Amino acid sequence: MRYMATYDLMETVRNTNQWLGASAQALASYPVTGLFPHPMFQVMAAWGEVTERTFSRMVTKPDWGIRTFTCRDGRDHLVQIETVVERPFGDLIHFHVPGREPKKRKVMLVAPMSGHYATLLRSTVKSLLVDCDVYITDWHNARDIPVSEGKFDVEDYTLYLVDFMKHLGPETHVIAVCQPVPLALAATAYLAAEEPAAQPRSLTLIGGPVDPDAAATDVTDFGRRVTMGQLEETAIQRVGFKYAGAGRMVYPGLLQLASFVSMNAERHTQAFTNQILKVSKGEASDHDAHNRFYDEYLAVMDMTAEFYLSTVKRIFKNREIAENTFVVNGKKVDIGAITDVAVKTVEGAKDDISAPGQCIAALDLLTGLPDSMKASHVEPDAGHYGIFAGKSWRNNIRPLVFDFIDANSGPRGKGAKLKAV
Repeated sequence: MRYMATYDLMETVRNTNQWLGASAQALASYPVTGLFPHPMFQVMAAWGEVTERTFSRMVTKPDWGIRTFTCRDGRDHLVQIETVVERPFGDLIHFHVPGREPKKRKVMLVAPMSGHYATLLRSTVKSLLVDCDVYITDWHNARDIPVSEGKFDVEDYTLYLVDFMKHLGPETHVIAVCQPVPLALAATAYLAAEEPAAQPRSLTLIGGPVDPDAAATDVTDFGRRVTMGQLEETAIQRVGFKYAGAGRMVYPGLLQLASFVSMNAERHTQAFTNQILKVSKGEASDHDAHNRFYDEYLAVMDMTAEFYLSTVKRIFKNREIAENTFVVNGKKVDIGAITDVAVKTVEGAKDDISAPGQCIAALDLLTGLPDSMKASHVEPDAGHYGIFAGKSWRNNIRPLVFDFIDANSGPRGKGAKLKAV
């Protein structure tokens, strides 16, 4: 019960700050303040507006905001977001574009489940949508999932990916971003042993910790330093009474957000100070750069406790993927079983979350895959976010991924022999 009380206390603090912001904005915006033309009222209203928006976004799932786009035929086409596979902890959704010619590239984008919603990959989806038939994993907020639905750990996550791949069929090209990279690799290996005909045609792994020890970062150092007992005691709470998942053990999104912000506290403080001043001067807008970034950054979701703890223990501490000892559903997953799925790794030279070396380690595990079906790319001057959503992705990495997909499409075993670069 004390964990439920702690969870509810965090929500109370968040809700109170949201109310204080709304109240300050309302009070400072009364018409009577016009009789006292003092900048204090503008600053107070601006502080209230920014504060209310900030704390309300923390419990709001962002909208995809992808409604139309112009195809190569010069026409604007509507985008319909459809759920094609529905599961308790996450769905597979499809960005269907009625009226356009079918696209040869069918892409399954595997979104991270590491504190933010799949909408974090919105710009990635938009960049792929023009040339691909796009599907993406849409993970659910654990606080909204009843305890009766059971557990969800790294093995369950892997089996979800297996089901999604089987549903889409063998001509699918999988792109995994960040956290799910090692599990997407494991899911493909699982299919290689259990149902090889259902394997995807290619697997692109972007900035993920296949071998966390290959290159140390603050993330890997934390994973090594902290004990599992410390994590359970300090990071895990029970969902409060307000939500459908009341009683479920989770790593709360608000606690995760506090960690995110503390890593760059000075930068965030400056960003919000500047935004308050801009709002007070009438220079801000609803969709300016600050709001576009923080509306997504502040929207956090709870992870199930078992998923978070098993990720730390099995992926980071025990290095089960790196050591090729990962077990799913009682069966050892042999990465070497992958023999005809082309694999490409992408890393950012300045990635401080999953440093260069962690992702490319996947290629050494693929002992059964010919070198001609392996490729790698390290993007100069790119950080973690840039390799899947920034300028580096749009201008350099995306074209390379398309070339890789095209070179490894068609009948299995007849893909172009793409050398690692």
